[in-house]
Amino acid sequence: MDIENKSTKKKIGILSMQRIKNYGSFLQAYGLRKLIEEQGYEVQYVDYHVEEPIIKDNLNGKNDKISKALKTLEGDAPLIQKIQYIIHKKNFGKKYYGVLGLTETPNYNPELDTLVIGSDEVFNCIQSNKNVGYSLELFGKDNNAKKVITYAASFGNTTIAKLEEHNKKEEIADLLNKMDMVSARDNNTGKIVETISDKKVVYNLDPVLAYDYMNKCNEIPDIDVKEKFIIVYAYSNRISANESKYIREFAKKNNLKVYSIGGAQKCADKFIDCSPFEALAYFKKAEIVITDTFHGSIFSIITKRNFVTLVRKSVGNAYGNEEKLTDLLERLSLKDRITYDIKNIDEILNNKIDYDKVDEILKSERANTFNYLKNEL
Repeated sequence: MDIENKSTKKKIGILSMQRIKNYGSFLQAYGLRKLIEEQGYEVQYVDYHVEEPIIKDNLNGKNDKISKALKTLEGDAPLIQKIQYIIHKKNFGKKYYGVLGLTETPNYNPELDTLVIGSDEVFNCIQSNKNVGYSLELFGKDNNAKKVITYAASFGNTTIAKLEEHNKKEEIADLLNKMDMVSARDNNTGKIVETISDKKVVYNLDPVLAYDYMNKCNEIPDIDVKEKFIIVYAYSNRISANESKYIREFAKKNNLKVYSIGGAQKCADKFIDCSPFEALAYFKKAEIVITDTFHGSIFSIITKRNFVTLVRKSVGNAYGNEEKLTDLLERLSLKDRITYDIKNIDEILNNKIDYDKVDEILKSERANTFNYLKNEL
């Protein structure tokens, strides 16, 4: 039996955020699957049991879906956009889970040759999201695999201090020590792993960057949009009233329409309800992208857009993204796209991005990903 035929029989599981209903979660899961399948393996997604979150917020104990819908309706975006967004979220799984090959029945703890945990914020255990909770299965507990590795895993805004505050450091460290290899996507994650465990970290890019979507994915359509537009890519209610006002004025001054993707926004002329692959198609056609998300920044980069990233600081238990966004853009020599103040977008957007330099970095990092998966699988 030759090596290729033997390797195709190996069963690889991806334990990730594939059931989280947003474009970034979908596309990172799809991208990692493609990267592993390219090396000749049989791949399946693995689910985890959602447990109670460590941090309680005002949604805990309530019907989460209804509470989030009401929170969206409380925002200051146009009512029609808020309704469109709620419908989009409601139908996301029904429309797109099948594309990933997900079934209604969760795939818990299958027998595997290798379990790959990641990518996305699989390690972000000190948070309030009831869709994830504090699930130790995301650290490999109770798995049925011969080998456990991670790929570009992230602790998000969980820190060592938070692990200590909630008395979870030793528990997490014990599970990390049982893994065969740890790959992280950011310095915060690497620092935590190497501080609390005996593991040495390998760094890899998020699968949406590591998988060459724009040259390899045949699912991205060519959309026909006559008008010129800005994409605002952010979760609903996270673009403030002042930021919305500034974006509206900026768009008017530059004769651009504003499309919101991923959330309903006060500044938008329309909300785009589309598939994950269509979202990338819209990014390809956008004149400018304004985002405050990790994957919104990545979508801008792989489609070579002129973009600016608004960074949010963590305050108390509120969700911030400073750690992961600054790390991402520093790795790609794009730190100059960062701002904490919307009034800086004019200056940032006037500076041309050297995408040749970015492509060189991506070429090197994609080779690193290929070699990591080849060696560890």
